[in-house]
Amino acid sequence: MINGIHHIALSTGNLARLREFYAELLGFEVVDERGWTDNEVIDSIVGLEDSSATSLILRAGNVFIEIFQYHQPIGAPSDPNRPVCDHGYTHLALNVTDIDAEYERLRAAGMHFHRPPPTKEELGERGEMLQLRATYGRDPDGNVIELQEVLDPDMPFAMDKAGFRTGN
Repeated sequence: MINGIHHIALSTGNLARLREFYAELLGFEVVDERGWTDNEVIDSIVGLEDSSATSLILRAGNVFIEIFQYHQPIGAPSDPNRPVCDHGYTHLALNVTDIDAEYERLRAAGMHFHRPPPTKEELGERGEMLQLRATYGRDPDGNVIELQEVLDPDMPFAMDKAGFRTGN
């Protein structure tokens, strides 16, 4: 039986930089940090030979984020401006309150966004579009992070309606 999502994992070439971004800037709680080297079982699980890595696990409300920095083999960086239509991980969505304030706070701290959150006027009379406001930005490695504010608490995926607590 699948009970839900436990974590989302990212790979980086600079764990300290992403720790600062996710823990300090976004406020996620660091719950574990560990690593491995010379471990045949882990090598067989991850499908690599002679791997070595450090990993960081952070808690963000109802889900964990795991960030790896492989020391062996060294991973290739991805295009930090890759389009979200490319196959694979597209984004990590963060439930926020007051999307405009969060957008301004993160932008002032150096986070790059595709655009500001659309205003209610821009959304117009588009029915389901009036139920939430969202915008996409990028972490220091170029991973896309969506800020999403659910405006209609009766939406099926509203955090409170789904039984999740909404704070970190």
